[in-house]
Amino acid sequence: MTDISRRKSDHLRIVTEGRGAQHRLDSGFDQVRFLHQALPELDMAAIDCGTRFLGRDLGAPLLISAMTGGPDEAERINLHIAEACAHHRIALSVGSQRIAVEAGGNGGLGASLRARAPDIPILGNIGAVQLNYGFDLAQVQRAVDMIGADALILHLNPLQEAIQDGGDRDFSGLLARIEALAAALPVPLGVKEVGAGLSAPLARRLLEAGVTILDVAGVGGTSWARVEAERGPDRLRALAAPFHDWGIPTTDALRAIAPMMGAGQVLIGSGGVRHGLDAARAIRLGADLAGQAARALPAARDSAEALAEHLSDVIAQLRIAMFCTGSADLAALRRAPLLQAVPGGQWSQASGMETGGAGL
Repeated sequence: MTDISRRKSDHLRIVTEGRGAQHRLDSGFDQVRFLHQALPELDMAAIDCGTRFLGRDLGAPLLISAMTGGPDEAERINLHIAEACAHHRIALSVGSQRIAVEAGGNGGLGASLRARAPDIPILGNIGAVQLNYGFDLAQVQRAVDMIGADALILHLNPLQEAIQDGGDRDFSGLLARIEALAAALPVPLGVKEVGAGLSAPLARRLLEAGVTILDVAGVGGTSWARVEAERGPDRLRALAAPFHDWGIPTTDALRAIAPMMGAGQVLIGSGGVRHGLDAARAIRLGADLAGQAARALPAARDSAEALAEHLSDVIAQLRIAMFCTGSADLAALRRAPLLQAVPGGQWSQASGMETGGAGL
């Protein structure tokens, strides 16, 4: 097992064991409270939570976010994810394909993935910083081709690389490289953080550079500062400790970025999405899709059936939230009234929060 492959295996183990979660700062989802509609005037069976993404119909606005990328276990987990996502018609974003591209194999990220999920959006994944370490258009295109990807996601992880022993820390000039890749790549290009969130100023620069998919991946889920620290000696753990909760909470990132999204641009809300109610909250704050990773990982490691059952519960929770807000479809959910926090821990019915979100 190579050093990178060993690191990826450690990542899976640490996240599954719950040792990568952030401590004090959360996603902010619990502060988003819907106004309950006691008379929704809807038949719950008629609620439509479907949408379109990358030219494909989805059964729900959900995405299983990047989790795996090269360990021996990756192929089994990825096939479980592909089967479960295909069953529910939701999108799949694979983990980093760096090992597969560099090693000349596929690292569990090959044609079998598309064969198991022929009709859903599949997103490739490469670390953006690798564009400064020898990755060119040909290698990026190989990442797309090996899984028949509908789009490619570049992940940004400066905090993780800063703490990781031997991390790739040269992020200079990356925006220009991202812009050049967006212009040359024949599939849409997206950018995501890995748990510290995207800021509104950066989101605007990325959209201006031709990026069409943004995944905020905010604070509230996995802390990659903590994950990398868990792999190291006590000194590294102490070095990383102040940064366990570093970043932008998911709800803050969504509120800031949603108003700037335009036609043909997609906003994904991930980072601390625990269940279907959080997915509904993300959609209400302007996300087009809600992404989940660590919460789905235990089921994904178990079997396709276990993950399909987990996703069935998430979708059921989303539908309950839509029913109890009187939302017949996702467009209505984006307009659902919210309660507003007032002093004393109470909530008022006057929201004052503007709707957000762009169409797919």
